[in-house]
Amino acid sequence: MSGAKVSKGCEKKNMEEMNSRLYMENCYMLQENEKLRKKAELLNQENQTLLHELQRRLAVDPKTPGNSSGKAKNRGSKLVKE
Repeated sequence: MSGAKVSKGCEKKNMEEMNSRLYMENCYMLQENEKLRKKAELLNQENQTLLHELQRRLAVDPKTPGNSSGKAKNRGSKLVKE
């Protein structure tokens, strides 16, 4: 019986160590996810700013070469002329 107790104690310790390791990995992934979310938010803001600037320029000067109507639509991540 003492062998079974040692084995159970060892198993419990291993599970606790694994749980601690997985917890730390999870914390790290949450931190990285937050960093990536913030970067994505900044990139989205920059993209929106650039899109609005392009639309403003196209609206101000409809004679811009390659701009037949002066209108532009945002379709997903691409700017498409109408």
